[in-house]
Amino acid sequence: IFNFNVGVLRWSWRVMNYRFPMNSTDKYPPFTLASRPDYPGDLEVDYPEKLTNWAVLVKWWLLALPQILLCWAMEPLLQVLTVIAAAALLYTGEIPRGMFEFLMGIVRWRYRVAVYVSLMRDEYPPFRLDLGSR
Repeated sequence: IFNFNVGVLRWSWRVMNYRFPMNSTDKYPPFTLASRPDYPGDLEVDYPEKLTNWAVLVKWWLLALPQILLCWAMEPLLQVLTVIAAAALLYTGEIPRGMFEFLMGIVRWRYRVAVYVSLMRDEYPPFRLDLGSR
Protein backbone atom coordinates (compact mmCIF):
# COMPACT_ATOMS: atom_id res chain seq x y z
CA ILE A 1 0.00 0.00 0.00
CA PHE A 2 2.88 2.37 0.79
CA ASN A 3 4.36 2.05 -2.71
CA PHE A 4 0.95 2.55 -4.30
CA ASN A 5 0.34 5.72 -2.25
CA VAL A 6 3.78 7.08 -3.14
CA GLY A 7 3.11 6.23 -6.79
CA VAL A 8 -0.18 8.14 -6.80
CA LEU A 9 1.47 11.18 -5.17
CA ARG A 10 4.37 10.89 -7.63
CA TRP A 11 2.04 10.85 -10.63
CA SER A 12 0.06 13.78 -9.20
CA TRP A 13 3.34 15.68 -8.70
CA ARG A 14 4.34 15.07 -12.34
CA VAL A 15 0.97 16.27 -13.61
CA MET A 16 1.24 19.36 -11.42
CA ASN A 17 4.68 20.10 -12.89
CA TYR A 18 3.25 19.75 -16.40
CA ARG A 19 0.23 21.98 -15.87
CA PHE A 20 -1.26 24.28 -13.21
CA PRO A 21 0.22 25.62 -11.01
CA MET A 22 3.84 24.99 -11.96
CA ASN A 23 4.01 24.75 -15.77
CA SER A 24 7.66 23.81 -15.26
CA THR A 25 8.02 21.40 -18.18
CA ASP A 26 6.62 20.79 -21.65
CA LYS A 27 7.32 17.07 -21.36
CA TYR A 28 4.07 15.13 -20.97
CA PRO A 29 4.02 13.18 -17.68
CA PRO A 30 4.44 9.42 -18.03
CA PHE A 31 1.38 7.44 -16.99
CA THR A 32 3.13 5.25 -14.46
CA LEU A 33 3.36 5.15 -10.70
CA ALA A 34 7.00 4.06 -10.83
CA SER A 35 9.91 6.43 -10.36
CA ARG A 36 11.16 7.97 -13.60
CA PRO A 37 14.47 9.81 -13.08
CA ASP A 38 14.39 10.95 -16.73
CA TYR A 39 11.27 13.06 -16.09
CA PRO A 40 12.03 16.62 -14.89
CA GLY A 41 9.71 16.47 -11.87
CA ASP A 42 9.91 13.39 -9.69
CA LEU A 43 8.83 12.70 -6.12
CA GLU A 44 10.46 10.35 -3.64
CA VAL A 45 9.22 9.34 -0.19
CA ASP A 46 11.57 7.25 1.94
CA TYR A 47 10.03 4.11 3.38
CA PRO A 48 9.82 4.58 7.16
CA GLU A 49 11.69 2.12 9.34
CA LYS A 50 8.90 2.23 11.92
CA LEU A 51 5.63 4.10 12.28
CA THR A 52 3.93 4.90 15.56
CA ASN A 53 0.82 2.74 15.84
CA TRP A 54 -1.17 4.99 18.20
CA ALA A 55 -0.67 8.05 16.00
CA VAL A 56 -2.96 6.60 13.33
CA LEU A 57 -5.92 7.56 15.49
CA VAL A 58 -5.07 11.28 15.66
CA LYS A 59 -2.33 12.07 13.18
CA TRP A 60 -4.32 12.30 9.98
CA TRP A 61 -6.94 14.69 11.30
CA LEU A 62 -6.08 16.26 14.67
CA LEU A 63 -2.32 16.76 14.46
CA ALA A 64 -2.43 17.75 10.81
CA LEU A 65 -5.28 20.24 11.21
CA PRO A 66 -3.08 23.37 11.58
CA GLN A 67 -1.12 22.38 8.48
CA ILE A 68 -4.28 21.65 6.50
CA LEU A 69 -5.84 24.98 7.49
CA LEU A 70 -2.71 26.86 6.41
CA CYS A 71 -2.65 25.04 3.09
CA TRP A 72 -6.29 25.95 2.53
CA ALA A 73 -5.61 29.56 3.52
CA MET A 74 -2.80 29.77 0.95
CA GLU A 75 -5.01 28.45 -1.85
CA PRO A 76 -6.40 31.86 -3.00
CA LEU A 77 -2.85 33.25 -3.12
CA LEU A 78 -1.72 30.21 -5.09
CA GLN A 79 -4.58 30.69 -7.58
CA VAL A 80 -3.84 34.40 -8.13
CA LEU A 81 -0.09 33.86 -8.48
CA THR A 82 -0.70 31.01 -10.90
CA VAL A 83 -2.72 33.28 -13.19
CA ILE A 84 0.02 35.94 -12.99
CA ALA A 85 2.69 33.30 -13.67
CA ALA A 86 0.72 31.99 -16.66
CA ALA A 87 0.44 35.52 -18.07
CA ALA A 88 4.17 36.06 -17.56
CA LEU A 89 4.87 32.74 -19.28
CA LEU A 90 2.64 33.70 -22.18
CA TYR A 91 4.20 37.14 -22.70
CA THR A 92 7.86 36.59 -21.77
CA GLY A 93 8.30 32.86 -22.31
CA GLU A 94 9.28 32.18 -18.70
CA ILE A 95 7.98 32.44 -15.16
CA PRO A 96 9.92 34.93 -12.99
CA ARG A 97 12.37 32.96 -10.84
CA GLY A 98 11.17 34.32 -7.48
CA MET A 99 7.54 33.64 -8.32
CA PHE A 100 8.35 30.12 -9.51
CA GLU A 101 10.26 29.36 -6.30
CA PHE A 102 7.43 30.74 -4.17
CA LEU A 103 4.83 28.66 -6.03
CA MET A 104 7.07 25.59 -5.79
CA GLY A 105 7.46 26.23 -2.04
CA ILE A 106 3.69 26.22 -1.56
CA VAL A 107 3.31 23.04 -3.60
CA ARG A 108 6.14 21.29 -1.73
CA TRP A 109 4.51 22.23 1.56
CA ARG A 110 1.20 20.74 0.38
CA TYR A 111 2.88 17.50 -0.62
CA ARG A 112 4.72 17.21 2.71
CA VAL A 113 1.35 17.58 4.45
CA ALA A 114 -0.21 15.04 2.06
CA VAL A 115 2.51 12.50 2.89
CA TYR A 116 1.97 13.08 6.62
CA VAL A 117 -1.83 12.90 6.39
CA SER A 118 -1.53 9.73 4.28
CA LEU A 119 0.24 8.14 7.27
CA MET A 120 3.44 7.54 5.32
CA ARG A 121 5.74 9.44 7.70
CA ASP A 122 5.81 10.13 11.44
CA GLU A 123 7.82 13.36 11.17
CA TYR A 124 5.57 16.38 11.52
CA PRO A 125 5.92 18.57 8.42
CA PRO A 126 7.68 21.88 9.09
CA PHE A 127 5.78 25.17 8.83
CA ARG A 128 7.89 26.58 6.02
CA LEU A 129 8.13 27.09 2.31
CA ASP A 130 11.16 25.39 0.84
CA LEU A 131 12.26 28.09 -1.54
CA GLY A 132 14.89 27.34 -4.10
CA SER A 133 15.35 24.66 -6.70
CA ARG A 134 16.05 21.13 -5.50
